[in-house]
Amino acid sequence: MKSDFVPNLSQNAEILLRSRYLKRNPRGEIIETPEKLFRRVARFVAKADIFYDPHADAEETSEAFFQLMVNLDFLPNSPTLMNAGRKLGQLSACFVLPVNDSIRSIFETLKHTAIIHQSGGGTGFSFSKLRPKNDLVRSTMGKASGPISFMEVFDCATEAIKQGGTRRGANMGVIRCDHPDIVDFIQSKRDRKRLQNFNISVAVSDDFMRCVREGCSFNTVNPRTGQPVGSLRAAEVFEKMVESAWETGDPGLLFLDRINRDNPTPHLGAIESTNPCGEQPLLPYESCNLGSINLSHFVTDGVPDFERLRKTIWLAVHFLDNVIDVNKFPLPQIKRMTRGNRKIGLGIMGFADFLILLGVPYDSEKALQLADEVMAFIQTEADRASEELAQKRGPFPNFRGSFYDRTGRKPIRNATRTTIAPTGSISIIAGASSGIEPLFAPIFDRHILENEVLLEIHPVFETLAQKEGFFEIHLLERIARTGSVQGIPEIPEKIRSLFKTAHEIPAEWHVQMQAAFQKHTDNAVSKTINFPADAQPEAIRDAFLLAHELGCKGITVYRDRSRTRQVLTRGSEEIEAGLKMKKTVSLNVKESLKLLKGKISRKQSGCGKMKCLD
Repeated sequence: MKSDFVPNLSQNAEILLRSRYLKRNPRGEIIETPEKLFRRVARFVAKADIFYDPHADAEETSEAFFQLMVNLDFLPNSPTLMNAGRKLGQLSACFVLPVNDSIRSIFETLKHTAIIHQSGGGTGFSFSKLRPKNDLVRSTMGKASGPISFMEVFDCATEAIKQGGTRRGANMGVIRCDHPDIVDFIQSKRDRKRLQNFNISVAVSDDFMRCVREGCSFNTVNPRTGQPVGSLRAAEVFEKMVESAWETGDPGLLFLDRINRDNPTPHLGAIESTNPCGEQPLLPYESCNLGSINLSHFVTDGVPDFERLRKTIWLAVHFLDNVIDVNKFPLPQIKRMTRGNRKIGLGIMGFADFLILLGVPYDSEKALQLADEVMAFIQTEADRASEELAQKRGPFPNFRGSFYDRTGRKPIRNATRTTIAPTGSISIIAGASSGIEPLFAPIFDRHILENEVLLEIHPVFETLAQKEGFFEIHLLERIARTGSVQGIPEIPEKIRSLFKTAHEIPAEWHVQMQAAFQKHTDNAVSKTINFPADAQPEAIRDAFLLAHELGCKGITVYRDRSRTRQVLTRGSEEIEAGLKMKKTVSLNVKESLKLLKGKISRKQSGCGKMKCLD
C-alpha cells in the first residue's frame, strides 16, 4: 500500500528543495513536490532488485525506501536526490581521478573533471606525480611549470562549470610532503584569489610525523626520477602547514599510511587522494555513493532505540548497494572501478541533536562513549547486511585478492560500508545537525547559494526554551548578538552545557570525537576542528599532532572568520537586526521566530548589493 505521507519539512528545507532539488519544466516552473521527489528516487533505486531476482517485489522495496526518506530517517547524497529517475541519472557524489606526468594525461583528466562536475559530482586528485617547477621537459628541452600551475588550470575550468545547474564544482588537491614543491603548495592559498575551488591537503607519512617530533630532516624526491633532490627540516615544513592553516583553513593533512592500512583492495593499487571533504579515500577512477542516518530520530523515551536503528541500517545498505546498479556513471573507467569494488558510505547526521536529546554534553567522556558505541553498532550491522547481500547477489567482483579474501573473512558485497560525511545540504532537508559536528550556534546564518542565506534556530533549543520558560525575544536577541547561550543566567546551566557551540568546545574534544568515530568507520570521517577567531597557531599545531596520534585519517581545521566568506555565520548583526525589525511589528514571540525561519536575498541597489529579508 502506497503512503501519501507528507514529509515534516522546515521552511528552510522547503526553500532548499525548491531552489536545488525539485524537478522543473522547460519554463523553469517547479512541477514536483518533496514527497514526489522521494517517491521518484525510491522507485528508481528499487528497480535494481529485479536485476538479481526477476520475481522480486520492487514495489514493496520502493515503498520501504520511500518511508525511509519521507520520514527523514535516512537520506542519500544530493546527486541521488537530484538525479535518480531523471535524464542525467548520475547519482554519485565522490570521485577521484588520476593525474599522471604528461600533458596528455593532465588534460585528459581535466576533460573528465568537467564531465563529472557537470553531472553534479566533486573530484579529488593527487598532483604528487607531476614533476616539480623548473624541472627538465625533455620533449622541448624547456622547464616544467610544476603541479601548482596545473592546479590553477583545473581551478579555472571548475569556475566555468556549474554542476548540473545546481552545484558548483568542488575539488581536493593533494601533494605528498616529500614533493620538491611542497612549501609552495602549502602556502598556495594564502593568496585569497588562488585556487578558490580547491580544498588542499598535504599527504604526510608516518616517517614525516616522526621527524617532526624528533627534530630530524627528510628528503624531497623528484617524482620524475624517483631520486632525492634536497633535504628539509620536518619541523620547519610542519610549522608552515600550521601557519597557513591558521591563516586560511588550508592545508588540511591526510595521513596516507593510516589510510592505506585500511585499503581493502591493495592489489589494485594505493590510495593517493580523497574526495573534496576528505571523508572518502578512493583509488583512481573510483566513485562512492553516500547516505546518512538521521540519528536524532533514534531516541525513544530518553534512550537510544537500537532495534529501530538496526532495521534502518539494513535497509540503507540495501538502498546504497542498489544505487550502484542503477547509476549512470559519467565515464566507463569509473563504471568499471565502482562496480568492481561496490564501495558504499553509510554514515550519520544529527549526532549533536542525539546527544542533546539524551542530555549529554558534546565535550564529555559520556559523549565519546556514545560515539564509540553507536558507530560500532552501525559498522557491525552494516557489515552483516553487506554479507547477507553477498549471499544473494555475490561479493564485490574484486573480492579475490582483497583484504577480506587474504584474511579469510566472509564474502561481502561492498568493499567498504561506512563513511562519515559532512551532510551539509541533506542535514538541512532532514532538519538535523550536520554530520558529527557540534552545534555551530543556536541561531545562525547559513549560506546555501551565492545569493541565498537561511536564518536558522535550533528546533530542540526552541522546544526546551518553551518548556523551561525562557522563550523570550530579548533573550533571542542576546543569543543572536553573541552566537552563544553561555553567560546568560536566565538559561539554566544544564541547558547551557548542552548547547555549547563548535567554537566553545576545546579542540581536543573535537579531535577525540573524530577519532572515536574513525575507530569504527571503513572510509574516513569528515570533521572540522573549529577554533575561535582569537586562537593562536600553537592550538592548530597541537590538533594536528593529536589527530595523528589518535589514528585519524586526516584533519581539517578552521579558525572562525579566517576567510572573508564562510558557509555558517554566528553572532551576526544582521540576525539581531532582523529580530528587532520583527519585534517592532509584533510582540508575539512565535511571530518573531517566523523571521528566523525566513530567507535573506541579496539585491542590487544604487549603493551596491544589499541584504533583503523576504
